[in-house]
Amino acid sequence: MTGHEPVQTINLNRYGDEPLPWSRARERLEADLPKMSTPTFLATVRPDGRPHSAGIGPLWVDDDLYFTSGPGTRKSRNLAADPSCTISVRLEGLDLVLEGRVARVTDAATLERVASSYRESGWPAEVEGDAFTAPYSAPSAGAPPWYLYRFTFETAVGVATAEPYGATRWRFQR
Repeated sequence: MTGHEPVQTINLNRYGDEPLPWSRARERLEADLPKMSTPTFLATVRPDGRPHSAGIGPLWVDDDLYFTSGPGTRKSRNLAADPSCTISVRLEGLDLVLEGRVARVTDAATLERVASSYRESGWPAEVEGDAFTAPYSAPSAGAPPWYLYRFTFETAVGVATAEPYGATRWRFQR
């Protein structure tokens, strides 16, 4: 996302609460997504149109959302055919659904920066060529190497689960 602010904010709350500020969601992404325990799910579409959902361990690094996946996994094969997807995350005090597209990251500087962030969060990722390796990964990640993806979202919907309550949709310019 690289620091973009929403171009449109729509209050979805029917109880009179104010729209949620995007800064609340961004601050929670920054605080909660170095933690591998934050429940996060990626939804993709199979080539035949059926949906697929899988847990992921994303990181929020420099206002961008990243995650990894083995090239042979269902999610990677789906994303190769159609990069459109959603990511749903339960942040502290806020449920958030992000809609957008992914792109595989292969440039060395970004791979190194994100690998360093993964190491800081407890996963010993190393860059090998244009992907990551490590002694272990999630059981569903497939065999190494693991691709790195950058997720760029166009729409986000947040529903507060703690005060101040509210529900808001944000749209972003791409």
